[in-house]
Amino acid sequence: MAIEESRNGKPSGIQLVQVEGFLEVARRGSVSRAAEALFITQPTLTARLHGLERELGTPLFLRTPHGMRLTDAGRAWIPFAERALRALVDGRDALQQVMTASAGHLMIAAAPAVSTYVLPQMLEKFVAAHPRVEVSVRTGHSEDVVELVLRDEVQIGLGRAIRHPDLELRPFHTEDLVLEVAGQKLIMFDRTSSYYEITHGAFLSAGVSLRGMMELDSIEAAKKMVERGLGVALLPGTAVAREVSGGTLCLVKMKDAPAMQNSIVAYRRRDAGKPEGIVAAFLDLLENRA
Repeated sequence: MAIEESRNGKPSGIQLVQVEGFLEVARRGSVSRAAEALFITQPTLTARLHGLERELGTPLFLRTPHGMRLTDAGRAWIPFAERALRALVDGRDALQQVMTASAGHLMIAAAPAVSTYVLPQMLEKFVAAHPRVEVSVRTGHSEDVVELVLRDEVQIGLGRAIRHPDLELRPFHTEDLVLEVAGQKLIMFDRTSSYYEITHGAFLSAGVSLRGMMELDSIEAAKKMVERGLGVALLPGTAVAREVSGGTLCLVKMKDAPAMQNSIVAYRRRDAGKPEGIVAAFLDLLENRA
């Protein structure tokens, strides 16, 4: 692996094995002892030193009968050589942490209903198992989430099943939608949401006549209107679980209608390759969620 820039700012041919050899010789004052410590031959190490001096354009050692002594240039270059090796070691450590999901940065995008009612429980488990991993979550409608994944701005997207040739879809959650609406005013939320489409389509196919409609832009707002007795709403089961348990909302089945469901999937770019590290760990959590 080469150091990226030389003294004139152009790509350099300096090799890290040359830097490693330089530091070992500087520490031991001897090419033969340094070569032995590096498990290479003396001619190989000598060639690396000569190549390094050519790239830097100055001698780094004085060859004396008593061994190798650093020149002023060699002495000045030591901290930079040490920094280069430390960066490599740190980089390898960081890579290992990401591959083992012990550290890193996971970037997710999720549709509003998913980020509000499904994702928190999953992230609680994920963060508990991987406390050093940083997690960023961006929200938007499923179409926006798809675009974020396609632009490679996030590693994983979560939303309704939208097909795209460049995306791999992994279903992980099915949301049940149940309701009785006889003669009631219907409260709808967010025309761009998949739940709006499912609700509207269900009533049309069932031939149900609605007295009127109230439209809101969020699930939470819709729930508040239902709690006030202003109508009924078809909402994700996870979104109303707490209110149903507490008795402030009542969950009933819609008469003469098939069960309605919305499939929630994880999106990944097809060209992202096999999931590894923190991405694989999060996908495993999705697939094995209780």
